[in-house]
Amino acid sequence: MGLTKTEIFTDEQNRLAVMLKALAHPARIAILQQIINVNACICGDLVDELGLAQATISQHLKELKTAGLIQGAIEGVSVCYCIEPKAWKLLSSQLGEFFSLYKEPANCC
Repeated sequence: MGLTKTEIFTDEQNRLAVMLKALAHPARIAILQQIINVNACICGDLVDELGLAQATISQHLKELKTAGLIQGAIEGVSVCYCIEPKAWKLLSSQLGEFFSLYKEPANCC
């Protein structure tokens, strides 16, 4: 299978695809929901809350951080994560624009 030619798409399309790919796993959705529910940085509570192994959660956090959806800060021996507000606002805006493009036709197959 060939490589995706991301250069033929706009920066906005590529950025949205990266963020949505990061959201495309139920564990990542659960992690984001937990961070949002706590409304603060989370340092190590995710293992207890989600019932997943620390290594699994760490991998999902890495994916979310790489996509820019969360940010992390080192506090002592742990890393604390929270929502990255600018990225979250951008994702919300882009999804809103994307969904508003569709206008239901009078008759369709």
